[in-house]
Amino acid sequence: MVTQNGNVCIVGSFSLDSIVVPGRNEPFHSLGGAATYTSFAVKTLGNSTTVVSRVGGDLPEAYLQRLYREGINISAVKRYSQETTTRFELCYNKDFERTLKLTCKGYPISLDDIPLDLRAKTIHVAPIAGEVNYEIMKQLKACCNSLSLDPQGFLRCFDEKGDVTPNLQVDKHVLELVDICKASQDEIFVLTGLSELKEAIRAVHDVGIKIVIVTMGAKGALLSVEGAQYNIPSCQPTVLVDPTGAGDVFIGAFLSEYIGGKELLWCASIGSAAASMAVEGIGSTYFGKREEVVERAMNLYEKELKQ
Repeated sequence: MVTQNGNVCIVGSFSLDSIVVPGRNEPFHSLGGAATYTSFAVKTLGNSTTVVSRVGGDLPEAYLQRLYREGINISAVKRYSQETTTRFELCYNKDFERTLKLTCKGYPISLDDIPLDLRAKTIHVAPIAGEVNYEIMKQLKACCNSLSLDPQGFLRCFDEKGDVTPNLQVDKHVLELVDICKASQDEIFVLTGLSELKEAIRAVHDVGIKIVIVTMGAKGALLSVEGAQYNIPSCQPTVLVDPTGAGDVFIGAFLSEYIGGKELLWCASIGSAAASMAVEGIGSTYFGKREEVVERAMNLYEKELKQ
């Protein structure tokens, strides 16, 4: 049995990341991908989490063992020894603007990779390079109370050099399965083909999605619940080291509180606080402790959001 009536399940590829940040001459190598950052965020907030993924024989066993030691259920991570794992190079300049390059694309997740006994309160689908399709999403929809999506993997195309270009041919039927959607501002514009944020959010709601979260980096996030919109300020980190995965941490923390029936503004406060902790370390190395995240979230919630 993989998980029966579990809390949060994350579906998507891991990646092997090579990260260059200001102040470091050499790249830092880390386990990446939304599956990594989201699952660590859920676990940091004290909830159980399962990852469904497919990796190649080149993924170091030490990375999987770290997830296991942290209490993340990796029994649904399938290793195919003859395959390769998705790899990215991420380079940040002094202003923390990112250049992303795909250096190796892993294999897509198949229906056979989804456990037959998979059950979760929420399943968060977080592809990074087109590894999930509509049929996968349809099967996952039947395994949970609510289906959450980060569409970034649907929105990326890669040229022969590995440079990212926007995919303007997204299958919109995927969105009809979704209850919660988290995207960056640029991603929601690509997803909808619109250039005005409120219109883009409305278009996402119009397909039936109840909760839309748009992350905007240092500018915070926008939470839209069936049309009512709330500005969520960013929590300020003590130091900015590496912003990789901040949006994934946001949604992981948000979902961790959401499944407990918490107020949505509080869930968003937790998301902002958790993201601010994660950017204080490089790669997927630092997520803080639950008590620290809650303290930052409480300061944000009490001072700026609670009315």
